[in-house]
Amino acid sequence: MTDMDLVHGTCGKEFVTVKTAFENNFTQGGELGASFAFSLNGEIIIDLWGGYRDAARTKPWEKNTLCLVHSVTKIATALCAHILVDREQLDIDAPVCRYWPEFAQAGKEKITVRQVMSHTSGVAGFDEPLAPEDIYNWEYITGLLEKQAPWWEPGTQCGYHGFTFGHIIGELIRLVTGKTPGTFFREEVAEPLDIDFHIGLAAEEDDRTSDQIFSGMPGPGVPGYKSDDPDSISDRVQSNPSQTFDIFQTRAFRAAEIPAQNGYGNARSLARMGALMACGGELDGIRLLSAEILYKATEEQFYGEDLVLRVPVRWGLGWGLGSKEIPLPGEHSFFWPGSKSIMVVDLDHRFCMAYVTNRVTTDAGQPYMGPFMALSNCFQQS
Repeated sequence: MTDMDLVHGTCGKEFVTVKTAFENNFTQGGELGASFAFSLNGEIIIDLWGGYRDAARTKPWEKNTLCLVHSVTKIATALCAHILVDREQLDIDAPVCRYWPEFAQAGKEKITVRQVMSHTSGVAGFDEPLAPEDIYNWEYITGLLEKQAPWWEPGTQCGYHGFTFGHIIGELIRLVTGKTPGTFFREEVAEPLDIDFHIGLAAEEDDRTSDQIFSGMPGPGVPGYKSDDPDSISDRVQSNPSQTFDIFQTRAFRAAEIPAQNGYGNARSLARMGALMACGGELDGIRLLSAEILYKATEEQFYGEDLVLRVPVRWGLGWGLGSKEIPLPGEHSFFWPGSKSIMVVDLDHRFCMAYVTNRVTTDAGQPYMGPFMALSNCFQQS
């Protein structure tokens, strides 16, 4: 494959600089395999992909290649919760134990769904050490969460619920609907709207799924916000459960439902999911939730130094909001990244932009910034 045919897809002439920026990620930025997509008013306007699915560069990244998007998965999980709130099956201000009585243990009886969704519940991690294989056992993890005490007074601090978010919200989805979060998303969102995104991946999808390519990330955990204090909340969240990077390539990891981190899709599927939300909960004439619920989900819940990420974060309900540290286009915009992949949704301007990559590194660069800035410039000049 030459540089001339490295990038494929759809991109109008008015967005040629976006395609060039995406191409530059491969020719100048060290990108291996990636996709970029942009939806506006419910339509996919830009849909680009390129590179390779493997480190040996023998398997081209194709139109329907799937890739692990890590914590971007939380947006899909939050969407499921918001659908249930809109259906009045889940009350955002109810205590979690209304639906999950066992969760009331260890001082958690007053923790609300809202506090979990805004990463302020205090249940950011586990006191019990977890083996890598424990993350595949839903009952074991939810049992630990029932016994876990909060690490701070709920509602008074924020701390990224990097792993626990998915299992707390996922268990609420399961208890309320009788469906696992992956099944609920597939049946209620993905299938009706033809969104090629999966929380937990069937074996028949492996042949089109990209490897994860790791560079400069030694040791267990997912470095990036670790402190020098092993007893700090950030270190405790990062180091438990312990995950070596080869785990992401295993069938066991792909098959499990881990609603905080093992969603599989591509930029097109994220942009389509985002289009549903950007357009107020309706896409292709199918309404899954109200615009009112989505606008409420972009209201600030907490803004301050995140005890886990160790940077200021402005939290909405299930995702990050624009701030002086991370400016976003519209007042009612939200985002969340996963490793170097990301999804941004803007309800005011009815767009979503998404970037998915298989290359995971600790370098400070963000490969999505080139295409995102080029896209922004296109609209500023129009």
